[in-house]
Amino acid sequence: MGRKNKLGRFADLLSYPNVYENFDTHHPSLVGKDNQPVLLNGQWAKKHFKNNAPITLELACGRGEYTVALAQRHVEKNFIGMDIKGARIWKGATFALEQKINNAAFLRTRIEFIDHFFDPGEVSEMWITFPDPFPRKSKANRRLTGDMFLSRYKAFLPVGGVIHLKTDADSLYAFTLEVLESRGDYRIVMHSDDIYSGDLPHPDLDIKTYYEGKHLEAGKAIKYIQMIRTE
Repeated sequence: MGRKNKLGRFADLLSYPNVYENFDTHHPSLVGKDNQPVLLNGQWAKKHFKNNAPITLELACGRGEYTVALAQRHVEKNFIGMDIKGARIWKGATFALEQKINNAAFLRTRIEFIDHFFDPGEVSEMWITFPDPFPRKSKANRRLTGDMFLSRYKAFLPVGGVIHLKTDADSLYAFTLEVLESRGDYRIVMHSDDIYSGDLPHPDLDIKTYYEGKHLEAGKAIKYIQMIRTE
């Protein structure tokens, strides 16, 4: 994608009512439409979605395909897609506006700041769909199912809150199972090393992203872990 096209998309995002962004890596604050500062902690449902429905958060949402598809399928819930790549988020946010999918919003920020933008218990469910597996051992602390991130999620995910991991990476799948077995605050509900080898472990796993299509074309098995916060 050319620089001019990217800059155009970044400008669009600043005019979108369904996108919130963090630009200061030293101060986790948000701006919304027309670059206006907003404070949404504890008020996402009331202030943005104008309802009191539960919130599902998708991490590393990329183009927003999963966020949008879940929102279309589950109109009784609110959905927020989170990623740092504005040019990718633009696709999902634009589609949501064009199709009037009012229960889908997007948050552009580094996931390391995730615990700054929600209040305790504000997010009831999370999807982590095809995140970077960071296969090198030196970058294990950047894996979204590592100890550091699982601890941060507890700042807003209540006891009983569910996290879904969908990945093509054998290394991330094995790593996540190992991490969960060592922790007492999350429990593995179910897991599969090939979700399409039989009945789907979860009905929403039939949603396929652009990257999942590429993984399947390459003959990779899609893996799934469902975990629940227990304490």
